[in-house]
Amino acid sequence: MDATDRRILNALQGGFPVCERPFLAAAGPLGIGEAELIARIERLLEEGVLTRFGPLYNADRMGGVNVLAAMAVPEARFEAVAELVNAEPEIAHNYRREHALNMWFVGASDTPDGVEAAFRRIEERTGLTVYRFPKEREFFVELKLAV
Repeated sequence: MDATDRRILNALQGGFPVCERPFLAAAGPLGIGEAELIARIERLLEEGVLTRFGPLYNADRMGGVNVLAAMAVPEARFEAVAELVNAEPEIAHNYRREHALNMWFVGASDTPDGVEAAFRRIEERTGLTVYRFPKEREFFVELKLAV
């Protein structure tokens, strides 16, 4: 990552323009062109620096629910289980961690029953326990990189 990549990440965490050409609008204040911004975001995704690029919705504020969950997945089955977990439309994102609970993900739905049904399907299809960690308090963590 160079200084421009870091400026992009810092700037876009705080919001993204909602307009006909949002990449053009976001690129201007960064001093780069629309095509360069798109190319840099694509490269950061391809390199794994970013795991996703898109909006983050707070389901709770829209009347739904988000639940953090984790599983202890045998290494030999990790990729296959990840595919099953990620196939569920209620799963927002999924991360590998160096821990006994090595797969962490977030379930989101318009109802608590929708998330719970997804977790039960994952358990049935994998034979593994999904540990639920419902939110007790909300924290906002923003990553800002030195340019």
